[in-house]
Parts: sequence; C-alpha cells; structure tokens
Amino acid sequence: MTEAIHLTGSIPAAAAGRRLDQVLAELFSGYSRSRLQRWIRAEQVLLDGRPVPVRYRVLGGEKVEIRAEPEPESEVIAQDIPLDVRFADEHLLVLNKPAGLVVHPAAGNPDGTLQNALLHYDPQLVSLPRSGIVHRLDKDTSGLMVVARSLTAHKALVEQLQARTVHREYLALLHTVLTAGGTIDAPIGRHPRDRLRMAVVDSGKEAITHYRVLERFPAHTLVQVRLETGRTHQIRVHMAHIHCPLVGDPLYGGRLRIPRGASAALREAIGGFRRQALHAARLELIHPASGEPVGWEADMPEDFAQLLDVLRAEA
Repeated sequence: MTEAIHLTGSIPAAAAGRRLDQVLAELFSGYSRSRLQRWIRAEQVLLDGRPVPVRYRVLGGEKVEIRAEPEPESEVIAQDIPLDVRFADEHLLVLNKPAGLVVHPAAGNPDGTLQNALLHYDPQLVSLPRSGIVHRLDKDTSGLMVVARSLTAHKALVEQLQARTVHREYLALLHTVLTAGGTIDAPIGRHPRDRLRMAVVDSGKEAITHYRVLERFPAHTLVQVRLETGRTHQIRVHMAHIHCPLVGDPLYGGRLRIPRGASAALREAIGGFRRQALHAARLELIHPASGEPVGWEADMPEDFAQLLDVLRAEA
C-alpha cells in the first residue's frame, strides 16, 4: 500500500507577510511549489487546524500540517539511462553520478536526466517527490548522491540534510597554491546582475565550507572539501570568492590559466579539461531504517585522475 504523506512544522516568525506557498516550498524543500499549491487548494494543508487559500499571507508562528496522498510525477518520463549504483536496499539508493548528467529536468534539459533514469530503474519512485532525489550535484560534478526509495526514508534524509548530519566530502583541484586549509563562512545568494550565477552576497543564505590541502603542485592545489551547508554551487562560489577558482570551471573560473613554463602535455591537459574539477568522493549519513551510520566512497573519474597524473609528472 502506498504511504500517505504526513508533514508538520511551524511558520518562522521572519516569514510574516509572505505567501503560504512560498514559505512551504522552503520549509518542505523536497516538494515542488506546484505540488504544494495543489495540496493547499485540495485543503490538505492546514494552518492552525484550518484550510487557507494559496495566496494566504502568513502571520508567523502558525502550526502547519500536511496530510496528502502521493501523486505520480507524470511530467517526467522513464528512460533507460545507465546508472552506477553503489548501494541499494528498500530504503535507499546510493549512486555515483558521472560528469555531464543533469540531475532532474529543467529548462534546456527536458529529459535525459538522472531523474528519468531513476524512474526506469525503479518505477515505484514515481510516487515520491522528485523521484526520491533529496540533494543534487551540478551537471559537470561527478560523485556520490543518495536517493530515497520510500516516503519514510525521504523525510528522514531531508531532516538529516536540514540538521547538517549528512557528511559530504569532495575533491577539488584549484588554480592556485594554498599553504594551508581553512573555513569559508560567507552567505550565498543569486548574483545581483547575472541570474545564471550565484555569489557571496550579504542577503544570501548561510554557507560554510571547510577545506584542507591534500597535494600541492607548482601552480595548483588538490584539496578535500567538506560542506556544512548545501547551497547551489557552494564550493565553486566559495573557492572563487577567495581567489582560488576550480580548474575548468566555466562559470566561476574566469579565463583559461596555463602556468608559465608548462609543458605541451600540461597545456593540453588543462586546456582540454572542460568542466569544473570537482568530485563528491565520500558520503556518510544515518540509515533511516536501522539508525546506524553508513558511508560510501567513490574514486575520482578517469579524466580527473589523468589530469592529476600530468600535474604530478610535471612537478
């Protein structure tokens, strides 16, 4: 039998005056705003025990309760796209996403995404919000992602992400030589002029990135990065903010940088690396059924490893 959806929460005082559907989309980020609007209209969303219109302006402090039935993600079709599954049980899927694969359909990418592949792998995911996807990686970032296979697991994973108890480590290659690691604590929001980019802005959301040096080269540094928060493009924005952009980053890396005196092999390797050098290498969380900590690792993809081999040979 399909699980019913039961969600509860409180409207933050700071949200006073905003539309209910907007606030709910932030409180329950695993659900699309259009789906939340349908539930409001169907009176499946109660605010202090009573239904309200979609455009209702919240006062702040209200108790919200959602009781709804899962709806198929009918707009997303199943497609036979290969998946690198590292772990699977009735609650979770852990995948090693290749660079170049978009996580879910959006403008410019109507299909051919990880979400399309998931629906082919497990058609039951059609009843879950975003087919069980609870976090995402950029199109050209490779590495580990966890996907929920039940509403119970979905709720548990979203809560863990919000509580910052999901441990995510990345490998990143930077266009600079760092002497030591550190922490970047700087809010991230939409870029004030370029809507395709994010930026460090005073009005942004809290964003914290920890990094430590793994290996140094004459003009580059390989770092291990740990996310405390999960903002869009967080690592890419934060490293560019401290003038240490990622190798190959088309959006935040600026012009192509070839070190002075580089060999032909290094010039070709750096010039040919056409994506950000970023890989989600380790993922740790609490299993939603057993309550035990679990973790997975994924080696960096071949293109990233080959670039490092050239840098080591050059050094």
